[in-house]
Amino acid sequence: MNTALTRTPAVTTPAPAASYDDLVTRVLDGEFGPDPRTRRIAVAFSTRQAVRHEGRSGGYRNEVLSLRLDAAVGSCAVEPGALPDAAVEDCVGADIARLLAHPLRPVRVAALDAYLMQELPHTPAHGARPWSLPAGSSLRKSRARARAVAGLLDTPPGARVLVVGVVNSLLEALRTRGMSYVPCDLKGGTTEWDEAVRTDALAELERCDAVLASGMTLGNGSFEPLREHALRHGKPLVMFAQTGSAVLPRFLGSGVSAVCAEPYPFFWLDGGPGSIHRYRAQAPGAAR
Repeated sequence: MNTALTRTPAVTTPAPAASYDDLVTRVLDGEFGPDPRTRRIAVAFSTRQAVRHEGRSGGYRNEVLSLRLDAAVGSCAVEPGALPDAAVEDCVGADIARLLAHPLRPVRVAALDAYLMQELPHTPAHGARPWSLPAGSSLRKSRARARAVAGLLDTPPGARVLVVGVVNSLLEALRTRGMSYVPCDLKGGTTEWDEAVRTDALAELERCDAVLASGMTLGNGSFEPLREHALRHGKPLVMFAQTGSAVLPRFLGSGVSAVCAEPYPFFWLDGGPGSIHRYRAQAPGAAR
C-alpha cells in the first residue's frame, strides 16, 4: 500500500548540482563521500531484454550497462547493440575517477550512478519516498510504475506534456488522466494509438508546458538541454529513471521538479513485488 509516512525525516542531501559537469566535479572533489580514486568497480555486466506485452501491437528491446560498487549498482541504458563487449571488461577493477573520464558516455553515467547510489541511497533521509509495485506480469508492473510517474506531474488541465522516451504504459497513464502529450523518441515510429513519434525533443520544447523524460537522456547527452530549458522557463521537468536513478535526484531544484527512481533490478526482471522511489523538489526556503 502506498501511504504517506506519518513522520518525515530530515533531508540531508547536498545542494543541487548546477549542471552535470558540476556534479562530476563535486564528486571528484570528494564532496559526496570517499575519494572516487579509491573506489573500484568489482562487477560489471549488461542486461538485455526483448518484450511484447499481451494485448499490445508492438514490442521493444532494452540493453543496460550496470556497475557494482560494494552494495550499490549503477546503471545506464544504451541502444541495443551499441555497447562494445570490451566496455564491460574495461570497467572491472577500474576506479570510479577513471571511469568518470571514460570515452563512452554510458560508462561515465553508470559509474557516477554507482558512486552516488552507494553514498546517497534511496532513503527518506535523502529525500526519497518509497512506492510499492505489485507482483504480477510485466504489463501489470509497468502500468503500476506508470501511475507512480504520472502522479508526479503537477500540470493544469489542458497542459501539453512532452514525453521524451516513449513508454506506452506511461502514455496510457497520461491518457487516463486526460492529459495531452507529444511523444518523442530517437527511434521514431508510432505509439500504441498510432500517434506519430517525434525524433527531435528539443524542437518540441517551446510548444509544451511540461516535460516527462527518461533517464536515458543522461546516456545520449540530451538531459542538459532539457534541464536548462525547464529551469529557464520555469517548466515542470519530471524524470523517470532506471538510468542514473541516483544521479537525477541531485538536480532537484536545479531544473528537475520530480524524479521517479528505479534502481537495478528493474521491474521487468522479476515478477514479485518491488518498489521504486519518488522525489520532489523542495519548496523555496524549505529547510534541508
